[in-house]
Amino acid sequence: MDRPGLWQWLRFTYGARLPDRYRDWVLFDATCRTWLLRYALRIVVQTLPWLVVAFVGLTVFTPIPAGLVLAALGISLFMSLYFTMTSADELAEVRLVKQGFAPGTGKTVRRERRAR
Repeated sequence: MDRPGLWQWLRFTYGARLPDRYRDWVLFDATCRTWLLRYALRIVVQTLPWLVVAFVGLTVFTPIPAGLVLAALGISLFMSLYFTMTSADELAEVRLVKQGFAPGTGKTVRRERRAR
């Protein structure tokens, strides 16, 4: 199974379609035992640049203490994770369909793996 390099993985994280040679990896990524942890990591990677920009902007341009800014941004990250993890199953299916899999493939494969 071919795995994407760092640049391709980052593009995939932000919603790009990977070349067909990575189809098996995309299916594995969306259906393996740790798929929810992988999904959460992608959310953290997606939000990290925005959190850094917000931290710099709020600490440089406002008198808010850095600790308070970090606490607020931590809550923001938690909320991002919470709201996206509640629909992780559907969003993983969207990624699979984007790669050319039939709708419902991820749920079916995960169900079959749990049954074994």
